[in-house]
Amino acid sequence: IHWFSIINSCVTVLLLTGFLATILMRVLKNDFIKYTRDDEAAEEAEETGWKYIHGDVFRPPPHLNLFCACVGTGTQMFVLTLCIFGLALIGMYYPYNRGALLTSCVVLYALTSGIAGYTAAVCYRILGGTNWVRNVVLTVALFCGPMLITFSVLNTVAIVYRTTAALPFGTICIIIVIWALVTFPLTVLGGIAGKNSKMEFNAPCRTTKYPREVPPLPWYRQTVPQMLMAGFLPFSAIYIELYYIFASVWGHKVYTIYPILFIVFIILVIVTAFITIALTYFQLAVEDHRWWWRSFMCGGSTGLFILGYCFYYYLARSDMSGFMQSSFFFGYNFMICYAFFLMLGTIGFRASLTFVRHIYRAIKCE
Repeated sequence: IHWFSIINSCVTVLLLTGFLATILMRVLKNDFIKYTRDDEAAEEAEETGWKYIHGDVFRPPPHLNLFCACVGTGTQMFVLTLCIFGLALIGMYYPYNRGALLTSCVVLYALTSGIAGYTAAVCYRILGGTNWVRNVVLTVALFCGPMLITFSVLNTVAIVYRTTAALPFGTICIIIVIWALVTFPLTVLGGIAGKNSKMEFNAPCRTTKYPREVPPLPWYRQTVPQMLMAGFLPFSAIYIELYYIFASVWGHKVYTIYPILFIVFIILVIVTAFITIALTYFQLAVEDHRWWWRSFMCGGSTGLFILGYCFYYYLARSDMSGFMQSSFFFGYNFMICYAFFLMLGTIGFRASLTFVRHIYRAIKCE
């Protein structure tokens, strides 16, 4: 049943993705034919669609510092996830030893923190940012801050209830030392390396001095409806596997089929990238050039669907009750969904940036 469900889910998602890809490629082909006509016909016709906003599409997004910190942290989460999958596939995790997975998450997060600092600093510098110290501090605190607050509250609850879930004082001290001596210094070093890097943005089109006014858009082209559309298809690829993961983490079942989980993760990444590209194109086609944050939010919206599944699992599939069980379940799942939001949002943004560069490089923008 498990294998059949996974294959059925994968085939359905791949068929839908192929269908959307075919439509998008046909539409783009027609756009390129229209935009690459001879000069006389181009002068007679008024520019419309995504070519019309070529002077605004590469304008840096608002709240640049926060945006770059999100991209840097999301990149770190993606690398961290790949490292965990690599260890799982070579058999490093014993099924009945759950502490090994948690320990590796803490250690790998500390070791990959330099990636977050470097990526955020490079993105911040090439888009015109100057306050790189604030950028590094925000990158450090973007995930560690909420995680520290969540852990402190839940560990206090466990101490009050006198359960074995409460971490001893020595373990807490070790985690603090790892953060102070590894995570923070590596993030700062990564930020310094990113600040001093020679990478350039190299936008295909020149950005105008003043932004063009965005035309009025219907309600279904606003951010929230677009996020709901963007998150549904990737979530449909993983929701079957989510039950087995939740039953293993919060129940008594044992999860050992990591190759299948890795395949599902790859499909999740591909579908997230493609659906974000499609929505970015539809947004640019109606002359809305504010695609930076939108692509990130649409890519990460699958994390919101996973959070919604947490409520469904808690109410319909689990026997958990009481304040302590509820707080642990929702507290840690919220942080996992937050990590998914940052990771998939970064994937959506990177895919959209590659797509936007490609289509504007393929046409002649005066």
